Amino acid sequence: MQLQDLLYGVAIKSLVGKPNQEVKALAFDSREVKAGTLFFAVKGTVVDGHQYIAQTVAAGAVVVICETMPAKVDSQVTYVEVESSSAALGMVASNFYGNPSAQLKLVGVTGTNGKTTIATLLYQLFRGLGYGVGLVSTVQNHINDTIVPATHTTPNPIALNQLLADMVDAGCEYCFMEVSSHAVVQHRIVGLTFTGGIFSNITHDHLDFHHTFDNYLKAKKEFFDGLPKNAFALTNADDKNGMVMLQNTKAHKKTYALKQMADFKAKIIENKFSGLHLNVDDMDVYFKMVGSFNAYNLLAAYATAILLEQDRLKVLTVLSSLHGAEGRFDYIVSKQGIIGIVDYAHTPDAVQNVLSTIANIRKGTEQVITVIGCGGDRDRTKRPVMAQTACDWSDKVILTSDNPRTEEPQAIIAEMEKGVSPTNQRKTLSITDRKEAIKTACHLAKPGDIILVAGKGHEKYQEIKGVRHHFDDKEVLNEQFNLIN
Repeated sequence: MQLQDLLYGVAIKSLVGKPNQEVKALAFDSREVKAGTLFFAVKGTVVDGHQYIAQTVAAGAVVVICETMPAKVDSQVTYVEVESSSAALGMVASNFYGNPSAQLKLVGVTGTNGKTTIATLLYQLFRGLGYGVGLVSTVQNHINDTIVPATHTTPNPIALNQLLADMVDAGCEYCFMEVSSHAVVQHRIVGLTFTGGIFSNITHDHLDFHHTFDNYLKAKKEFFDGLPKNAFALTNADDKNGMVMLQNTKAHKKTYALKQMADFKAKIIENKFSGLHLNVDDMDVYFKMVGSFNAYNLLAAYATAILLEQDRLKVLTVLSSLHGAEGRFDYIVSKQGIIGIVDYAHTPDAVQNVLSTIANIRKGTEQVITVIGCGGDRDRTKRPVMAQTACDWSDKVILTSDNPRTEEPQAIIAEMEKGVSPTNQRKTLSITDRKEAIKTACHLAKPGDIILVAGKGHEKYQEIKGVRHHFDDKEVLNEQFNLIN
């Protein structure tokens, strides 16, 4: 493809060399450069791609996009100086793959909690309505019924645009994707054309990356600020920052809520382990999903479908049969009647949402036993808060390891223990080995008790010292249930 076509929409500061270079491939990793490649010198959090420009030219790069021109240039190579290489990467990747997002009805979902469930519900709903649909999510990506493994909540621009192009080729009409705050700040969604955006909520998370809550909030808002005027911006009016998302957007502003006045309203009639009974826009509907947080997720999916001009009755009929995403309030029952729940809750608010849902459903005599850890190399300030939240809402709590990554598991648990008050210490155990922690919870449980295993949800691994080992919370829970039956 001609370089001049790839640079459409890119803010160029200067260009040295031929503008009509033929580009055969894109790369921002110097190790992936081959003959005919356009290399993006991106300043990352750990590595600066500008250090590898000479190496990529030697490997066959014909174009280099950079923020600072190298002191020495090759006469056979075209150098393009830009303000932001990562922003240029998004725009060029979109052009390289034929702007696939413009050929789809692409809807982005952002927020601290609920992104995966809302995106997955929408994918399942529109497949149920008979459409070709793509999904980009934390758990897995889909092209119609084909599963494509997910490595990031929002992939890098090259992988993302290639995935969207594959969806177009497969006949997809819609795509629902999670939009993480990291992706917004790192320009991973630059160049994409969105039909709509959904905001679920925002709570304490990712401060290791954003440093302040205000920065985190601005990252979410930036997604809505960039929506085109013919798109829709749907926000949760019950979240105290929900309306902030709509302040500067050019898109059509819409709201959903359980408590406030909103364009799309629902009311919880009944909430049991067997499911939710909701009144949605004056229609009584029974859903298979559990919890008030899922009432919001279902309402967001319903509102989005209506904004995408789908039939209300058909939408509610299909939604009522869906189960949501793997590892989100995913529960099993032992032969003894012990209920085990696996949930991805890894923020204080998400932990409280799950435990308050259990509190609303429980009859009052059974114990709630929570197994919980915190990830390493991530926001440390939430560790004591998560432990405190678990203790406040549980009868017994076992603090354990999550994905320690490069940190010592015992050190992470020690930081969590700081949130355990003297009165809660008597009901708290610390067991570093996650499998042993789940096993202990199962042995402590009596028939009717509820075990919540929080933090990892759908993940099938545990990352220790940079190595991923197979680990599946639900698998371990099932094994233990079979052993004690």
